[in-house]
This record gives sequence, C-alpha cells and structure tokens, in this order.
Amino acid sequence: MFEQTFKNIDDVLWKDAGCTSELDYTEQTSWLLFLKYLNALENDKATEAALGGKKYSHILDAPYRWEAWAAPKGKDGKIDHNTALTGDDLIQFVNGKLFPYLHGFKAKATDRPDTIEYKIGEIFGEIKNRIQSGYNLREIIDAIDELQFQSQTEKHELSHLYEAKIKNMGNAGRNGGEYYTPRPLIRAIVQVLNPRLGETIYDGAAGSCGFFCESFAFLKQTYPKRTTAQDRFLQESTFTGKEKKSLAYVIAIMNMILHGIEAPNIIHTNTLVENLADVQEKDRHDIVMANPPFGGKERKEVQQNFPIRTGETAFLFLQHFIKVLKVGGRAGVVIKNTFLSNTDNASVSLRQKLLEECNLHTVLDCPGGTFQGAGVKTVVLFFEKGTKTRKVWFYQLDPGRNMGKTNPLNDADLAEFIELQKTRADSPKSWSVDAAAIEPKTFDLSVKNPNGGAEIAHRSPQEIMDEIAMLDAESAEVLANIRELL
Repeated sequence: MFEQTFKNIDDVLWKDAGCTSELDYTEQTSWLLFLKYLNALENDKATEAALGGKKYSHILDAPYRWEAWAAPKGKDGKIDHNTALTGDDLIQFVNGKLFPYLHGFKAKATDRPDTIEYKIGEIFGEIKNRIQSGYNLREIIDAIDELQFQSQTEKHELSHLYEAKIKNMGNAGRNGGEYYTPRPLIRAIVQVLNPRLGETIYDGAAGSCGFFCESFAFLKQTYPKRTTAQDRFLQESTFTGKEKKSLAYVIAIMNMILHGIEAPNIIHTNTLVENLADVQEKDRHDIVMANPPFGGKERKEVQQNFPIRTGETAFLFLQHFIKVLKVGGRAGVVIKNTFLSNTDNASVSLRQKLLEECNLHTVLDCPGGTFQGAGVKTVVLFFEKGTKTRKVWFYQLDPGRNMGKTNPLNDADLAEFIELQKTRADSPKSWSVDAAAIEPKTFDLSVKNPNGGAEIAHRSPQEIMDEIAMLDAESAEVLANIRELL
C-alpha cells in the first residue's frame, strides 16, 4: 500500500544535497512523519471532544499545524498548491519559524516523558532540517501526507516499512549499526525471558526500541483477551526506556507509535550519568532487555557513578542493568564476546559480580556477521538477579553459512537454541559448566565446546578470511550499483 511512497521519498532525499546517507534519510523522514502523526492525533482528539460537547485545546498553535503549513487542503480534500508553501518560502518557514517554535517546547515541557509536549521538545531540541531544497521538501511532504495512521492495517504496514528503513541504517556502517539489533535475535531473547502481562520491561540503551516493539507484539499474542486495565498497563506502564542520542530518540518514538504503543515512555538522557547509589526500589524493573553500545569510552566523572570503574560503556551499562533489576528479575543483554575472557581488573571484577550476585544461566554465542557493519562478535548473557550462579549453559550459534547483508540472521537459525534452552540440554552446539569449575582468580568464561566446537572468544584465520571475502563481494556489488546510476 505505502511501499512505493517510501521509495519515492528516499529517491527525493537521495537527490538533495543536504542528505548523504541512510541515517539522514531516516532522520528526515522521521520528523516529518511525527508531525503528520501529531496532526492526525490532534484531529482525532478534537473530534472526540466535540462529540462529547467539549472543547479541545490544541498542543500546536494554528500556524504550525501540519494542515496549515504542510498540507492545506481545498474543497476536494487535496493539497491546495496555490496556498501551500514551496521552494525558498517553504525552507525559510521551516528553518526560520517552525523549528524554533518546536524547539521552544524543550524549555516549557513537563518532565513526564509520556506527554506529547515532552516528545516535541526532545525531538526538535536537537534535530535539524537537513533538506536544502524547498522543492524537494514539498515533494516529500506531498508523499507523506498520503500516509494514513487510522486503521490497524495501515499502521501494521507503516511499521514494517519503517523497520526496513532502520535495518538499512544498520547496514549503512558502524554508526547505523548503533540503532539496529537484528529482529530475529531480539525475538529469541524475548522468548527466553518470556515476559508476562503486568511486568515492567526496561532498556537503558533503547536505540530504535526494537526490544519494546517485539515484546509488545509478544504480549499481545500471548494475552489476546485483555481487560481495559490490562491494556492501559500494557500501553502506559510496561515499557521504560532511555536513549542518549537525538536521532535514535526520534526513531524510537516513531517506531513505537507505528507499532501501536501510543504513549512511549522514553526518556532522552545519558543513562550512565545516573549514580547507582541513588537507585531506589521504585526505579527497579522485572525484566531488562538491551544491546548497549560497546567500544565507547566514558569520562572519568561518569565512571565515578559505578563501583567497578572502567571507560568501557558496555561494562558500565551491565552494572547499571544489574542494579535496576528487581530481586528475581531477569535479563538478556548483548555484549562483546571478549567480556568472557578479558584479563583487565574491571572485566574480572564484573564477571565475579555477575556470577556472585546473579544466576548467569545461559550464554548465547553469536557468530560473526550477526551485526552488519559492526565488525565484532557478540554474546547474549541471560541472568536472574538474587541467587548465585550454579551452572552456566552455553550455546554456540552456527547457522552453517557466512552471514552478510544479503544473507542475514533469521528466525530459523535460532529455533534450536530457543527449544534447547527450555531444558538447557546438551547437544553438539551446547554444553553446561558448573560454577565450581570456573577459575576463581580470573572468572574466565571463554570455555571450549567439549563437543568439538571452537573456543568461544576467538575466531579462526579461515573465518576471518571468509568474512573479508564476503565484505569484498558486497563492496563490489555496491560499486556496480553506483556505476549503473552514473
């Protein structure tokens, strides 16, 4: 229904001098989609109020509503191009009036992240219009105005198309990979953690909110008959997320809205500036699902907030996640596989903390190529807070092929892991290790598969050469596509 519209928008953005990558395409589509959605939401609320004999107070002043500046309609219901701004007039209005007005919401909005005012302030507090041509912007606006949010069918298709855009960002390189965790991996984590209606789910490194969107779908399918109170809890109280980057924040909000979560509780903040000593019981959650950024470095003053001080952001996040879990709470956290064997003091101390304060019951070892463009191998740590680790079950995921952009991870690849994890059974790809057998000085977890698998923390030279060959082939394909366009 809307697939061609999205393609047309990307084609126009590709021609614009201000947009140079998939990240720009998604960012610019997102703020326009948000304003279009906001207009539809306000119109629905105004109609609802009128039917009840009440007056609705609009969030946006009249000149800044979508129907006033972007898509003024004639009597035929179509955009009136005699009054609609275009060219330099449109760019001057957007950059000189619209964005400063929306930016102003940051100062006057409440601290409640579930309010529209908060979202407007955070989205437009940092994001900028990158579209330089007013004629290109007019084309994009006309296309976006055709998109509708009314029916579940329309929202379902829009959510899939938007997910495809986020996935393309992930394929665009290292920076894009920060926003996208492969959905088959997320769905496997959700199934292992098995969230229940009434539990709270937290992600302190929310990115595009893939964990929340997949958990929402899982809960709706698991509990098809819900009361009004349960629906309200699912919508308003189940999910709490935090995201530092403004681009990821706007993508997260739009992604959750399109998936049916109408009041996303996402806070625009750097999670790691919070002192762990200040976390109270009311701040804790039943479930943590996350893929925190790794490879980054945090400042010394941020490290002071943690008992185990390190510049590695992923290690700080892991401490945060352990702290914010309720006793008995459970987690699934993606982290670099070198965490299992690093010999520095912070890594050793963190492994000791994890094993002694939590039951690390499952480690899923993911193959190279799971994360497109990221260049690192990862594991997923599954643990429960409140009891010591007695036995760790390892599963070495091996899809039997080299994975890449054209051959990504899929749900079938993870089916055996999900099934075996229920009983933590041994197999050619899985095995268990007693906590008593783990070296007490290093707490090294990079054990070798006793059934003949490769060591968990290292890749063979052949694997590395195969990946280089795969990446070279992908580069050649991209260059060939570019040549066709020239």
